[in-house]
Amino acid sequence: MLTVNAYGATSATEPLVPMTIERREVGPHDVLIEIKYTGICHSDIHHAHSDWKQETYPLVPGHEIAGIVAQVGSKVTRHAVGDRVGVGCMVDSCRECANCRKGKEQYCLRGNTLTYADVDSGGTPTQGGYATHIVVNEDFVLSIPDGISLDAAAPLLCAGITTYAPLRRWGAGPGKKVAVVGLGGLGHVAVKLAHAMGAEVTVLSQSLRKKDDGLRLGADHYHATSDPATFEQLADSFDIIVNTVSARIDLDAYLSLLATGGVLANVGAPSEPVSLNVFSLLGGERTLAGSLIGGIRETQEMLDFCAEHRIGSEIEVIPAEKINEAYERVLASAVRYRFVIDIATLR
Repeated sequence: MLTVNAYGATSATEPLVPMTIERREVGPHDVLIEIKYTGICHSDIHHAHSDWKQETYPLVPGHEIAGIVAQVGSKVTRHAVGDRVGVGCMVDSCRECANCRKGKEQYCLRGNTLTYADVDSGGTPTQGGYATHIVVNEDFVLSIPDGISLDAAAPLLCAGITTYAPLRRWGAGPGKKVAVVGLGGLGHVAVKLAHAMGAEVTVLSQSLRKKDDGLRLGADHYHATSDPATFEQLADSFDIIVNTVSARIDLDAYLSLLATGGVLANVGAPSEPVSLNVFSLLGGERTLAGSLIGGIRETQEMLDFCAEHRIGSEIEVIPAEKINEAYERVLASAVRYRFVIDIATLR
């Protein structure tokens, strides 16, 4: 076993603190990664605080991991020592079910293994990327192309694939009008991706406070949803709407913005149920859909696309001792647009 420095939660109510954790020995198909940067995702906070379920502590969050291969198992063929690599939200799946065979491991019918807040096949709790090293099966290790810096690449392992998957699934591209609801950690990446795909991009945000940022990142238009006139002006406009916010929204109002046959894809996850008038779907052959990250093959495709188009996350790099402060700022929406931990500060 390898003992490594980490930063994690000891309970749902206490601040995160420095700690040590153990990683398994490197097996024949494993890769040992020296972590350089780890992004802070809003879901890290939910898990640390047991917002979604009662967690097991200690808990080390982090599923936006970028680093360098330090060691490989005897049968590893996909990665070599010194490679730039990343790890996202999953570290294993059954590999055998219909969904896994289709490259949709995120929907593994037997349940995939999350990077943290889960239990691996050996019954050991998984611990995430707020740590100096991690051991992962080679099939769940992504290659980070040279065209993206490791710090800006880290959030792409969650925020990038979460928004790339629905944009690709529903055909964002030239001639398509795409709206992105919310310009935050997910939304700002969605704007960059949709713009690079060739779509006409509109940001729908509660206010115009981030308008200059939205236009700089690639949006063609920017509208405030707090203004009722926005929904009148933009009715029947969009082929695709990607909703990135985790708060409850008026689904009927946003569905009215779709053109005939359009899709509203939700990637944000509000903690409470939302209501819907089914006639909002029937009247325009509209679709209300959900999307959860992406499979390993599609995640690699996303990273390659981002490298080709020079797309990275807009980040603020912090030392590990500022993680708790960063959590508070995320909850206050006071970051533009993603915190990334410099893991060197843990060593």
